[in-house]
Amino acid sequence: MATKTKRPYLYEVDLMRVIFIFGVLLNHTTTVYMAHIVNTSNSQTFLEATHLILHFTRMGFMFMSGLVLTLNYYNREPHWVTFWKKRFSSSGIPYLAWDAIIHGDQFYMYYILVTLQLYVLFPLLVMLFKKMPNSHAGIMVVSFIIQIFLMIGIKYWLPHVDTSHWWFLFKNYGENVLVYQFYFLFGAFVSIHYKEVDKFIGDHAKAIGFFTAVLALGTVALYWCNIHILKLSMAATMSVHQPYMLVYDTVMIIFVFWVGRRYAYARQHGLWPWVDRWIHNGAKVSFGIYLVQMIPLTFLTLIMNHIHMPAWLLVLCLPIGYAFVAGGAFLISWFCYKVPPFGVLIGRPQIHFKRKPAPVSETGATKK
Repeated sequence: MATKTKRPYLYEVDLMRVIFIFGVLLNHTTTVYMAHIVNTSNSQTFLEATHLILHFTRMGFMFMSGLVLTLNYYNREPHWVTFWKKRFSSSGIPYLAWDAIIHGDQFYMYYILVTLQLYVLFPLLVMLFKKMPNSHAGIMVVSFIIQIFLMIGIKYWLPHVDTSHWWFLFKNYGENVLVYQFYFLFGAFVSIHYKEVDKFIGDHAKAIGFFTAVLALGTVALYWCNIHILKLSMAATMSVHQPYMLVYDTVMIIFVFWVGRRYAYARQHGLWPWVDRWIHNGAKVSFGIYLVQMIPLTFLTLIMNHIHMPAWLLVLCLPIGYAFVAGGAFLISWFCYKVPPFGVLIGRPQIHFKRKPAPVSETGATKK
């Protein structure tokens, strides 16, 4: 029988989780501030024009899902029933506890709905890479081309089509797993070719950093183009489903991966223990932070309703609001993680029902 080897712990994944989840909170906190600033103010324009810079976080989460699932299951025996049982209980129970059951249209729960779809299709993803072992790069090229056409269709064609009679997951494409297919496959690809990808990113780190900065600033130009040339609505202007955002998100994910690798290196060369501990704990409850974020965001909205100050001063106070949301979400999630039975609400149940062990014969063999 083959010996089961323990996979090394990837500390870079911890930091990537932290960056993506706290980026999500900053994104949503900024949205609250934009809703409370006069539309004609320069401050409002500034927040709107820079908002797309933060929109890489959603795709980062999709990438992480593909990466982590593949790291955990690609080289295992395909016991998919056990996989589905574990994954649907860890995500499904919080989904039922927090949300509208059918559409996942409350509290940013679309991510859970998309993830549940991914769990259903994940065996096919694994089979695709295993059946075509010499064509993984080709798979990614085809996937990227499909993603580009999806983004073009969503931005330029779909708004002019009557979708009222379409199936829900096609009409509400943001909750359809296929719209994020490239990011899931990209995560799987990185997992399978980890050393090669790591070396490539390390060898081209400066170029990646430069292009990340250029593309981030380019989102401001994208905003201007959408508003003044294409005359799009604000919702369409801020959409993550745009061809440019596909390129930006991909490069940003690669950059965050490099930052994670630098963290993994630093913790072996004198990183402050409290920093390492904070990152590890933040990663541990990152899913919970995502689930509970609406609690501090709702309180922030209520507080903002009673605050009256100049728009520019309100923007300067954004870090205070962000600290309130980030700290509140972490503390609520940490409470659920530590205090039974609330862990079930964040996908971290503390109560487990153990199966009764099978009787053992006098020879030491387990009786069947």
